[in-house]
Amino acid sequence: MVRDSSSADSDPSPPAAPPAPRTFFEYVRSFGPGLVVVLTWLGAGDIVDMGVAGGNYGYSLMWVLVVAVVMRFLFVSLIAKYQLCNPHGEGVLDGLTRLHLLYAPGLWLAAIVMGHVYGAYMTVGIGEACVNVTGWGAKWHWALVWNAAALLLVLRPAYGRVETLFKLFLALLSVSFLGTALWVRPDPQGLLTGLYRVELPEQSGEFGPLLVAVAMIGAVGGSLMNLVYPYFLESKGWRGPQYRRVQLYDLLLAVAVMIVLDLAVWTLGAELLHLQRLTIRDMDDLPRLLSRVLGEGGRLLFYLGIFSAIFTSLVGHALGLACLGNHAWRRWHSGPSARSTGFREHRCYRWIVVWCLISPLVWTVPGMPDFVTLTLVSNSAQVVLVPFLAGGLWWITASARYIGPEHRNRWWENAVMALLFALAMYGAVKAVETVHGVLQRMV
Repeated sequence: MVRDSSSADSDPSPPAAPPAPRTFFEYVRSFGPGLVVVLTWLGAGDIVDMGVAGGNYGYSLMWVLVVAVVMRFLFVSLIAKYQLCNPHGEGVLDGLTRLHLLYAPGLWLAAIVMGHVYGAYMTVGIGEACVNVTGWGAKWHWALVWNAAALLLVLRPAYGRVETLFKLFLALLSVSFLGTALWVRPDPQGLLTGLYRVELPEQSGEFGPLLVAVAMIGAVGGSLMNLVYPYFLESKGWRGPQYRRVQLYDLLLAVAVMIVLDLAVWTLGAELLHLQRLTIRDMDDLPRLLSRVLGEGGRLLFYLGIFSAIFTSLVGHALGLACLGNHAWRRWHSGPSARSTGFREHRCYRWIVVWCLISPLVWTVPGMPDFVTLTLVSNSAQVVLVPFLAGGLWWITASARYIGPEHRNRWWENAVMALLFALAMYGAVKAVETVHGVLQRMV
């Protein structure tokens, strides 16, 4: 087996495992990895998808959010269970690679490709947001500034610093999105009805309901970024089944935060755009209408949330995908001896970080697709990955050979995973059809 040249770099010992929390306040102080990963998930995709869905279809597609959140929680809960409870002391990627050797090169390639794809709409988004707020400069000017800031933060990160920064941005996001949503006085009955009534309304606006629904599932339920949560757990020092309880509470809090913030953006779209038969064609549509209703202060407040969501997502994607890609590369070339810790000290990690934050700048030059189109197409395209991830995760968490007899899936977990896998297969086919149609119109 050829050994990875990056193994020459230092591979420091993982952080000392903190004591498992026992009291309520110890649990509260322990929370962190879930908040980091939720702000990685809650980026440009959620803002656009929820705003488009609310603006074009009112509250009638909210049930898709329910499906997507259930998919994500189950996905990530199973991922974390394997990470913490398997008897081999290995990571999730190691388990998938023992299932089939192609998972290592496949996930390395996925990290490279999706690192550029995710970075494309986030880079364009952060550039557009700064231009719209300041009225100065070009997209590529601002994108270069903030991508460089993210590069400095992620290239040699300290996890504690990243976690603290993300908690500060979460406070800004909450004030921004919840504040503006409550300011416009949402319709509680319409919101509740949309959460349980399953329907696909007629097309309204440029993007059909099927594309919007598939894009939401891609952004919320089937993202490759679900696989980065274990690296944040490892960075926190959570290793072993004794951390399973605090991890579940950590993830539940993260999912609750995601639901509330997503519904806040959706509410703005439903109340400000849908009632006036308006649609979202570019990033400034929703903030511009907010300025008419709430004044310029409301517009700037919402843009503060947009910037916070995109920048934390930009940082989290580069950090998580670089860990995943480096682990996959080393597992591919060094075999089972490749450790699941210490990734940030290896050259491959640094190369992937640079790729994720520098290569997407090409999309900020004039003539490239806009932020909204890039986001919807990118999030729909990634659904193609879901069957491979869902099938592999189902296998290694259901088999006592991989996860051990004590922690393997119970019958109801297998039943839910079977349903999820079937939905993933259907969603992947529809994603290919819808993305192909959008690309044809773009050409």
